[in-house]
Amino acid sequence: MESFYTGVDNVSGFIWGGTWNGDVILPLAPMVVVLLGTGLFFMIRLKGLPIRRLIPAFVTLFTGSRKASTDPDAEGEITPWNALSTALSGQVGTGNLAGVATAITLGGPGAIFWMWVTAFFGMAASFAESSLAVKYRETHPDGHVHGGPMFYIKNGLGKKWGWLAVFFAVGTIFSAIVTGNMTQANSIAVAVEAASADMGAPIVPWISGVVIAVLAFIVIIGGIKSIGSVAGKVVPAMALGYILIAIIMLIINAEHVPAAFMQIFTYAFGLEQAGGGVAGYAVLQAVRFGVARGLFSNEAGQGSTAIAHAAAKTDDPVKQGEIAMLGSFIDTIVICTMTALVILSVQGQFPGADGGSVDYAWQSTLQGAQVTTAVFSQGMPLGGVFIAVALGLFAFTTILGWSYYMEQAATYLFGDWIAKPMRFVWVGMVFVGALQPIDFIWKFGDLANASMAFPNLIAILLLSPVVVAMAREKGRLK
Repeated sequence: MESFYTGVDNVSGFIWGGTWNGDVILPLAPMVVVLLGTGLFFMIRLKGLPIRRLIPAFVTLFTGSRKASTDPDAEGEITPWNALSTALSGQVGTGNLAGVATAITLGGPGAIFWMWVTAFFGMAASFAESSLAVKYRETHPDGHVHGGPMFYIKNGLGKKWGWLAVFFAVGTIFSAIVTGNMTQANSIAVAVEAASADMGAPIVPWISGVVIAVLAFIVIIGGIKSIGSVAGKVVPAMALGYILIAIIMLIINAEHVPAAFMQIFTYAFGLEQAGGGVAGYAVLQAVRFGVARGLFSNEAGQGSTAIAHAAAKTDDPVKQGEIAMLGSFIDTIVICTMTALVILSVQGQFPGADGGSVDYAWQSTLQGAQVTTAVFSQGMPLGGVFIAVALGLFAFTTILGWSYYMEQAATYLFGDWIAKPMRFVWVGMVFVGALQPIDFIWKFGDLANASMAFPNLIAILLLSPVVVAMAREKGRLK
């Protein structure tokens, strides 16, 4: 089993960091080049549309997206608001709490800068994939809408690209089980155990696993309408609540916030490290873990959120694409930044590698959700309990959203009959995930993300003329 773990680590290291057995063999990692390159390509082709249309997209979101399309014949099953909420339920999860902490502990504070870059260009990729998802979706005889990368590959690129659609669908099932299910359940179990231990009554992971599985089943058994309804109410409330508490934490530690920002920029370019070789390696690590965790968090370019937006009841692919790009902004630029600043600005006594203590949790021996939990526990009364609840809600809604992604991929491969059986498989994997080692799951998750991102990025690049044409038709380009 140890050799298997080593193999996963090596492949993940090559894809995301250009390394093998810890040795640097490529100056830029394949996934970094493809992901950031695609985002930059669309940002240029769309003439900065995500930036120009950011405010109008928010206006559309809050003024009209709670209602379905005015066209009674428009396809779709849920409102544009619920489509974004479902997408955000998949985006806003452990990546915003445990994922940010992992990025900082493994890649240094500079990893946050590269998370920002990933989100910035990712907004353009999100616009492209979600507008394509609405344009090329299908409505099956039972009335259910099916869409996402599988369908814009099939209907946009043609039968000769069918293998790529299958590749994406298989990658989606793989990624859904690992990153959308097991990672989320694991992080909930770890956070609950830590918070309950602080209160003197530790809750073991298997109990958390059972509870999460039962609650998830109650929601997902009703399909996308049930998931969208729950997400539309829970996701906005939990996001706003978390942002509010994070702001309070930053106000309390206001004197350390400027230094936190400075660390993000200096570590991003190796300015904090001494010696060219050390600085170069530090930058590589910052880029690797920043981009990997950024993709894990906002999923831009991965194709997953496009599946949710394909279900929106709208007759305007471009407008839904603009709503979709807000997900990357909210998830990474707002929520992940809040988490990062809290982690970097709160001082305390945290366990060090030599048995002593360190001033900052990201420099300690703590991992993942433990870092975020420790920081909030140090910064405010019952902070550990709050972060356990927040992480639980974030991760739980992610489990809901990703169950739909997996179901759509499975029905594409095997037919509509498999939808309900897969829901039972899904809740079973929730329980299994709660019991797994956290290090292995995170590394395996990087491979899972890449297995979706590569085929999706190829598809949207090939379909870029269609994206540009749709934007021009709606007056977004001149």
